[in-house]
Parts: sequence; C-alpha cells; structure tokens
Amino acid sequence: MSIPDAGGSLAGRSTFEPLRRFLDVARGVGLRISSAESIDAIRALEVVGYSDKAFLKDALGLVLAKTPSEKALYDEAFERYFRREGFLWSGEDRSDPVASEAPGSGSRVLSSLAQMLESNDRVGVTAAVEAAAVATGVQNIRYFTQTGLYSLRILRQAGLGELEGDIDAMERSGLPEETVRAQRLKGHLKGLREAVRTFVDGQLEMFGREDAEQFREDRLKTARLSGISQRDMIRMRTLVRQMARKLASRYARTRRRQLRGQLDVRKTMRRNVGWGGVPFLTHWKQRKIEKPRVLVLCDVSGSVAEVSQFLLMFLYALNEALSDIHSFAFAGSTIDVSELLDRQPVEEAIASILDKIGFQSSNYGNALAEFEDQWMHLVTPKTTVIIVGDARGNGANPRLDVFNRLSMRSKRLIWLNPEHPFSWGTGDSDMNRYMPFCSLVRVCNTLQHLDRAIGDMLKQQS
Repeated sequence: MSIPDAGGSLAGRSTFEPLRRFLDVARGVGLRISSAESIDAIRALEVVGYSDKAFLKDALGLVLAKTPSEKALYDEAFERYFRREGFLWSGEDRSDPVASEAPGSGSRVLSSLAQMLESNDRVGVTAAVEAAAVATGVQNIRYFTQTGLYSLRILRQAGLGELEGDIDAMERSGLPEETVRAQRLKGHLKGLREAVRTFVDGQLEMFGREDAEQFREDRLKTARLSGISQRDMIRMRTLVRQMARKLASRYARTRRRQLRGQLDVRKTMRRNVGWGGVPFLTHWKQRKIEKPRVLVLCDVSGSVAEVSQFLLMFLYALNEALSDIHSFAFAGSTIDVSELLDRQPVEEAIASILDKIGFQSSNYGNALAEFEDQWMHLVTPKTTVIIVGDARGNGANPRLDVFNRLSMRSKRLIWLNPEHPFSWGTGDSDMNRYMPFCSLVRVCNTLQHLDRAIGDMLKQQS
C-alpha cells in the first residue's frame, strides 16, 4: 500500500489510515501505546506529514517511545511498516521469442487479469492485487492458519474466476495455439499464487504478530512440560518469569489489603477529637502476615525432571512473595541445591543440578531417609513443603514412616504429580500410599497447573 504525501488535514480517513495501521504493527511487536499517545502521534503527523521518512520517524519516536527498550521496539516497527516491500510479481522472462508472440486476430478475448498476465503487465498486476488486498481487508489477518484463506480471497477479488474460465475455454477449444496459451497462463497463475502467498505472509508478520504470539503463549501454557521442544525453551523461560511476576503482584495486593485490617473505631474517634469526631485520620487494626516459607523436594529422575526444573524456575522468580526457599533434588539420593540456586542464574543452576543427579532411577524411600537424617530440622510448623514427583520408587520401600513425620512437622505438605490420577497406584506407583499424609495433591504437568498450584499456596498462606 502506498503512503500518502504530506499536506492536508488528517480529517481524511485515507491520510490517517497508514498511521493507524502502523500503530497496530507497533503494538504487535510489544510497544505499549496509550490513547493519549495515539492522539499525540496524530498531531505530530499533522505537522510533519509522510514525505520525509527520517523526519517522520523522529517525530513519532518522541511521542511513542520513552525508554531504550521501547525505542528498540519502535525502530523495529517503523522499519517493518514504512520500509516494507509491497506486493511483488516478477512476471515471466520474455527472452523467449515464442513467449513474446502476440495472440492471433482470431484468438479469444481474455479477461482483464488474463490480459495483464499474458502481456507481462507487472504494474497492472501489482495494482490489481494490492487493490484486492485492501478490498478483502488483509490487514485484519491474525493467525498463520488464515494465510491460505486470505490468499484465495485476494486472487478471487483480482479476477481468479474469470482467469480460470479463460484457461478452461482455451483447453476445450481444441486449437493448438489456444492450448499453448492456456499452458502459458497456467504458468503465470502458478507464479501469481506464490507471489500472493508471500505477500500475505508479510502482512501476517506485520499485523498478526501480537495475536500469533498470544496464541503461541496460550498453547505453551497448556502444553505438557515433558514434551517441550528445545525451540520453545527460551520462550517457556520467559513465560515462567512473566507468570511469576503477575502472581507475585496479585499476592502483594491481597496481602496489603489484609495487612491493613479492619477499621478501629475507638482509636479513630480518639485521634479525631480535635475535629469534632470527624474521621480525618483513620486507624486500622493490623495483623502480621508472614511470607510463606517453602521447602521443595524435586524428583529429577528421567520421568519428572522437566516438571521439576520449571517449578524451581517458577519459585525462584517469586522472590518478592516468598521470604525463604530451601530446595532439594533427589533421584536415588538427595542433595541440597539451595546454595547453587542462590548463587547462579536459575537456568544455569538447574542445568548443573541435572548434570549431577538428574535422569537417574528414583528411590523415594532412600531419598526421604537421607532428608530426615540431614535436613529434617529445617522443617517447622511455618514451613510449606512441596514435593514434585510421580511417586514411582521402582519397588523400593516408600518409607511412609518418614513421610508421616515430615507431614506432622510441616504447616502443609503439597504433592504435585505430573501423571494423570488414573495412573496413581498402578505398577510401582506409591502415590495412593502417600496421599493420606498430604494436605493437597494436584496433577501438575503444564505451566498453567504450576501457576494455579503456587497461586493457591500463596492464597492459603494469606
């Protein structure tokens, strides 16, 4: 789509439309633009116009981007929209004299699109496709699954039906020269389809990025953690931090309200005697609410390691909401990993933990016994214990006596199991034997499950 020249008021919709679409693109790359900033952008455009792209970029940048990170996003959006390639159709190579021959006088009269393709009218084809793109609203594309639909709509708007009719009539005519023309038009049509698909993909990249990213995030939140590909791991880590921040913020707001307590009427009236009892200064009955103290026991054997690592990422991103986290990893034996997680970035620390003890065969009984011998003193009536594991001890003694003592010493004992409840108690699973000693047992094999489980823990603590 061409960009209008400078001059004139923005009262005309055609002048404002490129800016509106640019703002959509900017939001799509992650730039937050308020209504007030949109109005400022309109006023800036009224002053500078579209003619000088560098001047326009500087003017809009002053009102839309404040921080260095926002400026980087703004630059990306501006380059993507204002310097983007439009629809490109290369046509055919006319070096072949046979291909350049004009149709005979008795040849069939073709539709407009067919004539432009046959005469290699690149300007005409480009104008027809761009006009069809505007008519079909291709800027409303949001998901990759829509590219085929919008490509077909654009081709039909540009005259695909008539073109296919021309080709069919030529093939049915039985005339050799018409058959050759039909084959040549089929080749043009194939190239046109590919060019339109490429154009639609570009529109999706500009206008659908925000919705596509949201779709991807929603998919990852509900995907099984054991099946996350390496390609999605970086995005998953970002999602964990985002979800943890939201959860911590929500918990902090609830905690502030509860800390404020109820209005103390007597003390409030006493403080406002000088104003005739009018409560200018209030006094609230406050109560102390301690942040949760969490002790985590993570099974890092082959079947559960992926879930455990995401739980640790989640918990250590909640440092604003949790006053103390003590972490242990186990498979056949148990090790204290708290210092490692405190000293290194959580992703690097988890990789080191998995290198040391991860992906071995699990022995819950032995791991519990080692924990009791060395670290049971860390569990107090204020401690919430979280265990992540499938409770499959490979036939070893589950040491229910140790687990019972751990339950009795703690404030709450939460078990997060990545397996479906139908699998609990089957084969070498001891889950049904551990359950009576747990405060809460949850299925946990997605980020969404983790978010709900930790959110419920914080809510109950309040």
